[in-house]
Amino acid sequence: MTSPTISAASQPPLSKIEQAKAELCGLELAPRLAEMGREGWEALDEATLTIRLKWLGIFFRPVTPGRFMVRLRLPNGVIKADQLDVLAEAIDRCGDQGSADITTRQNLQLRGLLLEDMAPLLQALEAGGLTSLQSGHDNPRNITGNPLAGIDPEEIVDTRPLVEAIQARLLGPAGPRNLPRKFNVAVGGAPDSFLLHNDLAFLPAEHNGELGFTVLVGGFFSAQRNELAVPLGLWLRAEQLADFTLMVLHHYERAGNRQQRNKSRLMYLIDELGIDAYRAELVAAFAEPVLSHAGSHLVNRAPRSGLGVQAQKQAGLHWVGLHVPMGRLDAASMLELAALARTYGSGELRLTEAQNALIVDVPGDRLEALLAEPLLQRFRPDPSTLQAEAVSCTGNAYCSFALIPTKGVAQQVLEELEQRIELPEAVRMHWTGCPNACGQPYMGQIGLMGAKARKDGQMVEAAKIFLGGSMGAEPKLAELHEKGVPLSDLADVLEQLLLEQFGARRREPAGS
Repeated sequence: MTSPTISAASQPPLSKIEQAKAELCGLELAPRLAEMGREGWEALDEATLTIRLKWLGIFFRPVTPGRFMVRLRLPNGVIKADQLDVLAEAIDRCGDQGSADITTRQNLQLRGLLLEDMAPLLQALEAGGLTSLQSGHDNPRNITGNPLAGIDPEEIVDTRPLVEAIQARLLGPAGPRNLPRKFNVAVGGAPDSFLLHNDLAFLPAEHNGELGFTVLVGGFFSAQRNELAVPLGLWLRAEQLADFTLMVLHHYERAGNRQQRNKSRLMYLIDELGIDAYRAELVAAFAEPVLSHAGSHLVNRAPRSGLGVQAQKQAGLHWVGLHVPMGRLDAASMLELAALARTYGSGELRLTEAQNALIVDVPGDRLEALLAEPLLQRFRPDPSTLQAEAVSCTGNAYCSFALIPTKGVAQQVLEELEQRIELPEAVRMHWTGCPNACGQPYMGQIGLMGAKARKDGQMVEAAKIFLGGSMGAEPKLAELHEKGVPLSDLADVLEQLLLEQFGARRREPAGS
């Protein structure tokens, strides 16, 4: 299958971004990286700096000029200790500018890097079995799956080989190189695989007693619109997922909106065609027979946190889920995590969409020693009910779109709330810095979005509050509750919410 071409004569004028993409694909910059590093980032034209480099996973950050981010691809959130060592060494060379974040797509992004770091880093990634290719802008993003794949006692299907097969097809020679917008793909493998925020999701489902996957399409969050994926009405066997995904992306590459970026995500194309016509076009384009399906599936509850000591399906082995506050890592903690994975487990770690890390394959007789390690006082297996399911985007420390420093504010507010109240069970809080919703506030029981509000006659940093997001059997997006709470008042407002709606109790004053 080859990438489709679009007749320029039959199309309206391309947007500025589309023109830049059409002139030169960012993948073509790879052989020039070393030269570009020698010349310096200031010598790059705007389109190369802000658009094309993202095809290599390299992101210019306007709020930290001269310092770049690299976003990895970690299919299914699997990473080996030796690979984590390579990444830790890369950010360690950046001094106090270096850090890494676990993302909401089971991924890692490295911060503080210089342009001259890129050529040797990408070579080191390739040598270590990693890649950052096409991890940003108008490309298929990191493909997610069950973070417990292969070790989960509740597993329906191991998603690892399926996710890896999809990535191989998408990054191969026939893969898409110029989508209208970003595209998220995910494969579910357990009863708690909530994936309806993806453009294309495969959920385990039966058809006449055979296990396969039902297809859902069109989920996305943006500043203009937020939707959960809807059933496409098709059922596939596991071996069909990779080729079907490639076909869907080529169809989107050919038919998606390239004139209005705010109406170019997949759901807009589905709206334009209608779900029945969209399905018919995909079926006609796919070389293999597919079966109709009502869309029912085997996912029926909200995702587990995966934290703490949990028994694997392999007798005598355990995973230990560690809470990484706001998903933020430094070089030292990455090296220590890698060392713990080697010493106590099989040398493998898993990353979750809740921005936490799991050490896997730990024998029972090593658990006590692992739990006594100093790092586990910082990355706790038993975080508070407020901290356990807190998710945050990058915030304005690195992102020019964010209106507030989400990670710092979130951590400060949660620590303050811990001193005031206690909760009977974890409450899922999602923090995001702007309406682009990278922190997925609509999926939170409580969602918070950076905003501005007036206090004492002045505009101040604030947060919108959303309530009611559910990732259970009856999924629902959170709805706006407060449109602008000054950050200085946020702890008080959240305290009252947690007391009134989530069963929180005030802590007794110390010494009482």
